[in-house]
Amino acid sequence: MEYLPNILFAVILLIGIGYFAKNVKKLIRNIKLGHDVNVSDNKSERLRNMTLIAFGQSKMVRRPIAGLLHVVVYIGFIVINLEVLEIIIDGLFGTHRIGLSVFPPSVYGVFIGIFELLAVLVFIAVIVFWIRRNVIKLARFWKSEMTSWPKNDANFILYFEMILMLFFLVMNATDVHFQSLNSGNVVSQHIAGWFEGTSESALHTIERAAWWLHIVGIFIFLNYLYFSKHLHILLAFPNTYFGKLTPKGQFNNLEAVTKEVKMMMDPNLDPFAAPADGSETDVPAKFGASDVQDLSWVQLLNAYTCTECGRCTSECPANQTGKKLSPRKIMMDTRDRLEEVGKNIDANNGEFKDDGKQLLDDYITREELWACTSCNACVEACPVSIDPLSIIMDMRRYLVMEQSAAPMELNNMMTNIENNGAPWPYNQMDRLNWKNE
Repeated sequence: MEYLPNILFAVILLIGIGYFAKNVKKLIRNIKLGHDVNVSDNKSERLRNMTLIAFGQSKMVRRPIAGLLHVVVYIGFIVINLEVLEIIIDGLFGTHRIGLSVFPPSVYGVFIGIFELLAVLVFIAVIVFWIRRNVIKLARFWKSEMTSWPKNDANFILYFEMILMLFFLVMNATDVHFQSLNSGNVVSQHIAGWFEGTSESALHTIERAAWWLHIVGIFIFLNYLYFSKHLHILLAFPNTYFGKLTPKGQFNNLEAVTKEVKMMMDPNLDPFAAPADGSETDVPAKFGASDVQDLSWVQLLNAYTCTECGRCTSECPANQTGKKLSPRKIMMDTRDRLEEVGKNIDANNGEFKDDGKQLLDDYITREELWACTSCNACVEACPVSIDPLSIIMDMRRYLVMEQSAAPMELNNMMTNIENNGAPWPYNQMDRLNWKNE
């Protein structure tokens, strides 16, 4: 019975980490459903972007209030969770505050004092976030795509963070031995007054309860991430590393189309001849994208990384003028469809069974796609280097090249370019008339 708490802790630890690892494996599998792209270039620039954007939060602070609050929560969680290492060691080996055996009480007190101050700052920041979202009701948090689950998910995370910080402070406040050191209890000493007159055995029970609830809460939080928009806590780092490095206004060309155009321009080349090297011609099965499997794995990583903060949508000129397009919804729909495809694969022994649905039309409408002005404002606004525009353009490419389903005005323009070499309906002999358009 003496080792029962340690065994119970080990079981909880294994279950928590095991379930998390299972979901991470599923996450990687889903992301790899996208086609491959080469993003191994410019490693130094990619590392720099990850350091500045993910670690340094450089794009978050462009909006000072939200940025500062986010930095506080970000730093607080990273630093405070260092104590999780001590809790895990204590839980496995039956020790109590093993850090006091490693560091002098004064040094240990400095660490815990910093943790307690950060816990209070995180608690305050989270309350402000909750007020901004639920009382002030900032417009970007209440767009049409923010249905019950996205709104509830955001609030659940805020409640989680407040409760975890509270358990941490109560755990310290009711630890009689720690309070007797009078070192590091910069905040908890004031909370300890709430328990004045409580017996030492009762304090020990409260301390143990807070300790267990704190660490179990962390394991629950860790495994909740997979189902939450807060997956960006983990994915922001690879996402910023693999982010787009080319100029923001530069679009990619399909290699197969480029080859075809070059062949058309070479009068000495037989377009029907096999390649001289004996290789097969590289013709894509589909131009553009109609479903998540047609996107690249980087685009699918983007979808899972979306924080649903709405900065992209609040900057989108199409959305501001009342059109249905919301770049945030594009990313949320892509992630939701990808999750649906993943569940389909799980239910069919690792194989995808056609469900009669796709990203285009069933999730993202054509009206949304054609509302985009391709101005790149959403890409610039995203704090974690997500590129909704690339998904929009790939789906447009599918509509034009596979279905010839562009809007009438665009079809007319392309027909004029094909026939007249210009967007306007004038014969090439009447080139001087173009200047008046």
